[in-house]
Amino acid sequence: MSVVRSAIAARQAPGEAAPAPLVEDFPAVFDAELPYVWASLRRLGVRPADLEDVTHDVFIHVYRRFHERDPARPVRPWLFAFACRVAADYRRLARHRREVLGGSEEGGSGSRFAAASRSEPADEAFARMEGEALVHAALETLEPDRRAVFVLHELDECPIPEVARALDIPVNTAYTRLRLAREGFAAAVKRLRVSRRER
Repeated sequence: MSVVRSAIAARQAPGEAAPAPLVEDFPAVFDAELPYVWASLRRLGVRPADLEDVTHDVFIHVYRRFHERDPARPVRPWLFAFACRVAADYRRLARHRREVLGGSEEGGSGSRFAAASRSEPADEAFARMEGEALVHAALETLEPDRRAVFVLHELDECPIPEVARALDIPVNTAYTRLRLAREGFAAAVKRLRVSRRER
């Protein structure tokens, strides 16, 4: 509880009024869903070096609106909607439009929130990392609105009506974005595989 309180307090703007007292279930959601929000933000284009800060921003918004959550609905699509909005704000910042010079950031953030390393053979670990890198690279080619629908439906296995509800869009729009995202993703994967073979 104290970790949650201090994380939220540390991210408040100076002079900003403290939010309402912690809702009882918020710490449990924070602990259980932190890795999910982290992974979602990565899939939505947040750079590894910025994931910890952006994840905190998401949970500040979640905390402030937690009283509005419908406990009858799944929590992940609801959290994803917050992640989507914060990731969109993040992408709009000019400093994130510049190319980052230097080494790759994929090697891990060193954050205490990063996923724990798995015990697996080196060849399997390499294949997994290659696959994850390919997925992230292909996701980067998708338009943000299409990417959000694709991630929530294809990767999180959320039904399209729930996707539409979470993203506040008509169901038909969600289906259209999903179709276009699938086409774009498949084309990007094919292009990236060809490009990697030619290196």
